[in-house]
Amino acid sequence: MRIFIFLGAIASLNVAHAASSDAAVARSLKLLEPVERLEQLCDYTAMQYIRKNVQPYRPDRALAGAILDPKIKQDTIEANGGAFRSRGRWYEMSYTCTADPEHLNVLSFRVNVGEEIPESKWTGYGLWQ
Repeated sequence: MRIFIFLGAIASLNVAHAASSDAAVARSLKLLEPVERLEQLCDYTAMQYIRKNVQPYRPDRALAGAILDPKIKQDTIEANGGAFRSRGRWYEMSYTCTADPEHLNVLSFRVNVGEEIPESKWTGYGLWQ
């Protein structure tokens, strides 16, 4: 049985603001191609949101396409097979994230946190310790 936690939308989340302690994140995003920037922005947003709002997780990595390739259409990414790492363990997640046309600011965001991914599946998904 799969347990999901629904977390509401975030409007107008600015990367520079979300990463105020690390302005390098925003600068680094600007160096990426638009599609990669969108995925990195949304993965970063997922980590920050989960860290702040879903106990007891402390994500340090997030991958939109860990289990299934994300669907990207213009400024929106649907990651229905994502994963995040927290305290050395990987967990399923899915999210929908829409950014501005420059892919530097998140306009809307929803995330679902799923079950822990067994370590026996990590290699098949390209996950690591």
